[in-house]
Amino acid sequence: MQIEEMFAQVPWGLIWPILLIELILKIVAFVDLSKRRATNGPVILWVFIILLINTIGPILYFTVGRRNE
Repeated sequence: MQIEEMFAQVPWGLIWPILLIELILKIVAFVDLSKRRATNGPVILWVFIILLINTIGPILYFTVGRRNE
């Protein structure tokens, strides 16, 4: 099976909203992280978590990583 055939079979109507939500979550998480001085853990760790753990990484940052000042 060639790559073109595989991409033709993907239900893009279902995948685009998920990718869009993930992108928005990551952008909002990075903007919030850049504005905060105090987090629960090193900032570089949260950068990697947000980048590498899809969809759940930004959610983890908002639930665990933010320190209330």
